[in-house]
Amino acid sequence: MDPFENPPRALWLTDLGPEHFLVLNKFAVVPEHFILATKDFKPQTHLLEESDLAATLACIRAYEEEKEATKASGAGAGDGGLFAFFNCGEHSGASQPHRHIQLLPLATMREGLGGDARWTVLADQLHRRRPPFATFSEDISLGMEPADLHAAYLRLYRRACRGVARHMGEPAAEEQVDEEAVGQQAGEALVSYNMAMTRGSLVIAPRLAEGATICSHEGDVIGNLALNGTVLAGTALVKSELEWDALVRSEEGLQAVLKGIGISSDEIEER
Repeated sequence: MDPFENPPRALWLTDLGPEHFLVLNKFAVVPEHFILATKDFKPQTHLLEESDLAATLACIRAYEEEKEATKASGAGAGDGGLFAFFNCGEHSGASQPHRHIQLLPLATMREGLGGDARWTVLADQLHRRRPPFATFSEDISLGMEPADLHAAYLRLYRRACRGVARHMGEPAAEEQVDEEAVGQQAGEALVSYNMAMTRGSLVIAPRLAEGATICSHEGDVIGNLALNGTVLAGTALVKSELEWDALVRSEEGLQAVLKGIGISSDEIEER
């Protein structure tokens, strides 16, 4: 069943241009978690179009404008903007085949962390914080032209494809993937990846696995960690306290999981 074919009126927010609409996420990660979906069915596994990226940036820009207006009125303002992410491919954590981009308010993501929490969105920190998995990023702006934004996305996608091909260690395959990716503007993606967009950053992380098994200190299997595009916010979702405790207690284990979901950032650095 396609949840975006005829979404419940209780979750419906608004149309957004001729091709998209906004709807609240029924299984929200945080309050006000909403989704930008295509009106017509388009595959989640295909490359994003210029209109998809333009609509996402329009949401981020509108949120910023509303925040500024609220601040100017003296009513206070939320902390931060929107974090948008897209899951593409079998290893990305994607759960629905109908194309959709998810958006989370940073203010609600910070709720419950406490005033001294050091968490900030990873996608905006890649110039000084390198995660264990490879990422490719470019700076963007709220006033960016849709064609320029789409061109930046395609550049990052091609770099991700090249990185995966090199990781596989087959020169012929690398050349073939590189050729296909360079000429590709639409159609099914050659690799799984997560994309993240904020008001200042566009990031793509190629994915080779959805997650990993979580084990206790004694080596017993206690769950499976599946990661989607929220990993580019610097967050991970777990299903139980046991899983959370296992990750928190073993930085080595967490690093191993993060290295295993994509290409090691060390590998990209070396090249």
